[in-house]
Amino acid sequence: MPSPRIRRLRRSELPADTVELARYLIGKTLVRDVAAGRRAGRIVETEAYVVGDAAGHAFVGLTRRNRSLFLERGRAYVYFIYGSYYCLNVAAETHGVGAGVLLRALEPLAGIDGMARERGTEKVRDLARGPGRLAQAMQVDLRLDGVDLCRDWRLWLGDALLPTGRIGRSVRIGLTKEAHRLLRFYERGSAFVSGPKPLRG
Repeated sequence: MPSPRIRRLRRSELPADTVELARYLIGKTLVRDVAAGRRAGRIVETEAYVVGDAAGHAFVGLTRRNRSLFLERGRAYVYFIYGSYYCLNVAAETHGVGAGVLLRALEPLAGIDGMARERGTEKVRDLARGPGRLAQAMQVDLRLDGVDLCRDWRLWLGDALLPTGRIGRSVRIGLTKEAHRLLRFYERGSAFVSGPKPLRG
């Protein structure tokens, strides 16, 4: 089955404000082009990490590890967590301002066989439901840290291929700092959204 034709998003289309960007990305497409072919999925869950957010990696200021968060919006920020998996974020705001949007879950659309091989499961629902699974399914690691998601051919953001359902908003998942803030966005009713059931409806 051929991959769907996807229009790449321009940087000018990405809201600079971190919260607006987190909401805007719901329903958009994440594309990963590898030698074996194209993988693509609908973004169905995001979390915003705003300027001055104690839970965000930019809170400590610019470091070698988090420098991609301080690039122009639309850049990838990839980090390794808990010594076991990677997470993919989209830098927000403007150059020099540290903030970003964590991509938490995808609905797989293309390259599902490749995703299944990476994940070691054929359960489509579980291929990219959660930030670690998402990165593994899309073969995202530190080599993609800092890439331009509006221009790079390996990993990029595309327009929505399907209508976006109602968007929900909730507290973020798995945090101890500023855990009360309603900075998580998700497509209501999607089977591909992660987290406990009360945060998926």
